[in-house]
Amino acid sequence: MEAAVLVPIKAFRNAKGRLAPSVSPVARADLARMMAARVLDAARPFTPFVVCDDDEVADWAGRQGAEVLWTPGLGLNGAVDHASAVVAGKGFDHVVIAHGDLPLATGFEHLIADGVVTLVPDHRLDGTNVQTRPASTDLPAMYGAGSFRHHLAAALERDLEVRVVTDPRLARDVDTITDLDELGIGLGADGNWTGPDR
Repeated sequence: MEAAVLVPIKAFRNAKGRLAPSVSPVARADLARMMAARVLDAARPFTPFVVCDDDEVADWAGRQGAEVLWTPGLGLNGAVDHASAVVAGKGFDHVVIAHGDLPLATGFEHLIADGVVTLVPDHRLDGTNVQTRPASTDLPAMYGAGSFRHHLAAALERDLEVRVVTDPRLARDVDTITDLDELGIGLGADGNWTGPDR
């Protein structure tokens, strides 16, 4: 099965704003790059695409070997919907949408099933950290608060075959200092991020 992995990434300089009281802008940008690189590594052997509207992110994505899908002014949901349509037009059978802040991600193969929508909620059962579906499936992006419930309801309303996968590695994302502490991610003496072990 030919799958495209879409990784939406906002401008690194604006990443992880909720960490701002404790983490400098430069360190937040470095953290965002580190986690996004982890997700792109996990995307292979499938074809990774970075969905963005920022020149720095686009340049970085190219150096990582990802194709860039440029989506200026669309917002997260509009960008994901546009990118999904683009990869469907490129002939991919399946699309995987994975957030760029999954520091424990190792792969997505186990989530892909022919004709099935798969949703991986975050550890709070609120957000949708990963979604996979046939590329031809009409399931609009509904990211934001409660996105897991919204995506699940939309899939069921459309009579799609859907499964929910609780994956402890993909359920963990980073939004708060507590998340960093629980995941064992910290700034080393050299100013570089350390952990979690790969």
